[in-house]
Amino acid sequence: MAVFSERLFFTDFMNNHILTNARIITPSDDFTGSVVIENGLITDIVRGKTYAEGDDMRGMWLAPGCIDIHSDYLEREIHPRPGANFPIPMAFHFMDQRAAACGLTTVLSAVSFSDNDGLNRSFSQAVSQSREIDELRKGALVRHFVHARLNPNTDTVLEYLASMLSIESLKLVVYNDAIPGQRQFTLDDLVAKRAKLWGTSDHDTRQRLYQQIEELSRINHRDAIQAVFTEVCPLGSHDDTTVEHVEEARHFGATLSEMPTALVAARKARELGMLICMGAPNYVRGGSHCGNLSCVDAMREGLVDMLCSDYHFPTMLSAALMMMRDGLTPSEAIRYVSLNPARILRLDSVIGSIESGKEADLVAFRHKGSYADVAKVWVRGLVRYQTAAQVMPYPALSAA
Repeated sequence: MAVFSERLFFTDFMNNHILTNARIITPSDDFTGSVVIENGLITDIVRGKTYAEGDDMRGMWLAPGCIDIHSDYLEREIHPRPGANFPIPMAFHFMDQRAAACGLTTVLSAVSFSDNDGLNRSFSQAVSQSREIDELRKGALVRHFVHARLNPNTDTVLEYLASMLSIESLKLVVYNDAIPGQRQFTLDDLVAKRAKLWGTSDHDTRQRLYQQIEELSRINHRDAIQAVFTEVCPLGSHDDTTVEHVEEARHFGATLSEMPTALVAARKARELGMLICMGAPNYVRGGSHCGNLSCVDAMREGLVDMLCSDYHFPTMLSAALMMMRDGLTPSEAIRYVSLNPARILRLDSVIGSIESGKEADLVAFRHKGSYADVAKVWVRGLVRYQTAAQVMPYPALSAA
């Protein structure tokens, strides 16, 4: 099997290991055994055998590292409060550390290619930020790519398509419709939000939004976006709400429906053969934080293929553990946060599961109440994160 085709930024120092006495989760089974890693690749998986010279996992779960196809963490680290902005290198550094600590070994940071008044977003800023990610990921703990949330309802997009092709880390392009009152937020919702943002009355805000709706509804550059990116990376569509939204997305090459907001949209996506991604926080919380489609309800109808962190890294592994509690096998549950995301990214021949020949992106974790406690993480066989508890149990802390 060919090794990872993307440029890698990890050395080969100390990436030969035997991980032993682990509860190993493969695509089809789970069992106690050992995983042999040589030169960053999984070379053997041995059921029922432990090695004295191996790294003792003490019966912890050993799973493929989580692959997160949509994370808003970087934007939140840069802009944690309105008007409070921090340098991208600092934000990226701490986002990277948090990803590793939560068992994520591949992260696609959502970058908004759009011109949104007062929302810290523009096409030029998005290109600049993506190029910073290109450089910063070279020294990162885990793998990082760009998830481009691309607004098709503006002529500005045509000016930037060529420059976007120079972004080395671009791995996914998603149509992110920006017509007010469409998809996730109703017009009334937006009036309240934008009136506060713009400092205008409800009436003036509504009139301004009506003008935007009229202008933006006449613009649709999905055909140009499809022509540029269809051979470069997968295409998706965000917040599909109606059958028409899904049909339009599929017509323009989208193979992923990302966080559909209504059952009718998810059903149409499945009918058209699209893969469906929902947010892990939605599953863990038992519903959408903004009243959209419940991940649990969608799963009951077989309308979910994968989960993303959306806005909360810890929920990815924790969602998998909750799925096990809810009746899925470990193999079935882990697939939602590893192998299936790898498939939409066209990386499943290289990462996403514990199989011989694949790169050793792994996470060792244990149950801790209702969530996953990550003890150790490897990327291409290199230890990228380890807690003190993996070496020895946490001592009790005094109250003093």
